[in-house]
Amino acid sequence: MRRRKCLPSQLASQLGVSHATVSRWLSSKDIPNIRSCQRLAAYSGVPSEKVLSIAGHLPRVAEKVLADWPEFREYARQMYPNELDEDLITMIEDLIERRRQKRYGGGNYKMGS
Repeated sequence: MRRRKCLPSQLASQLGVSHATVSRWLSSKDIPNIRSCQRLAAYSGVPSEKVLSIAGHLPRVAEKVLADWPEFREYARQMYPNELDEDLITMIEDLIERRRQKRYGGGNYKMGS
């Protein structure tokens, strides 16, 4: 959103979801559904499978992604320097953290731990 200089309401409009939905994603109160993950993937340039796995819709891939991407922010900056802005990276990191907490019993499992 920062890179594109748009507000959450503008992102919501571009993705075809409500402003309230984007607010829930940003505040970690909800995760995107499958269709929204596909739209986020198209919007950000990240493969749909990766976004779906981060959101927890593809558990087997999520396990592999968690093991392969201990430091997602650095990976994203290297692999997608023009496609992912800080807001999307943060949103994806939040999804990764929530998935890890769900998978590992709700503890404070940190990236790279």
